[in-house]
Amino acid sequence: MTTRMTRAEQTERNRELVLAAARRVFLARGYAGARLDVIAEEAGFSKGVVYSQFAGKAELFLALLEQRIAERAAENEDLAAGQAGLEGLRALLLANARRSEEGGGWTQLVIEFRVAAARDAELNARYAALHVRALEEFGAAVATVLERGGLVPSHPPRTLAELIFCLDAGRELERAAGTARLELDVVVDLVSRFVEPL
Repeated sequence: MTTRMTRAEQTERNRELVLAAARRVFLARGYAGARLDVIAEEAGFSKGVVYSQFAGKAELFLALLEQRIAERAAENEDLAAGQAGLEGLRALLLANARRSEEGGGWTQLVIEFRVAAARDAELNARYAALHVRALEEFGAAVATVLERGGLVPSHPPRTLAELIFCLDAGRELERAAGTARLELDVVVDLVSRFVEPL
């Protein structure tokens, strides 16, 4: 016997299908090149179904970004649980770099969105709120592994996280241009200079 989904379950299922399709389309076409009608077709819906879930392309992207931040925070928390000190910091940095390199262009997509959002004060504020959450969560993971190893960052953990994110975005742009020479070991060495004993 087949159980029918409730309206709320159907709505949530449709939302997840639209988000999955949007992720594929954004990664294939970039933020500027992605269109809602293409996302709807990829999800197997009409544009009306997409609009019933999201107010527009920016809203859809922000929902994807929020989902990605939550996933990465959970991954970092799990990783940090078994790590300590500089080796723990190195593990977090390696995981962060690996996610960027294996993310199918996600980091470039976020950079593209950030540039577009910077030209719209309201959109930029919404993006910034999510970005601050990502910085704070990553900073907390870094602080946890350092403290467990008897170390503390010489600057607030959120500042250290911002430095790491800046280096990651810069490395991604260099990689996209084919000019990347900044090895991860250099990044680890640089970041570890901002750490001192408790």
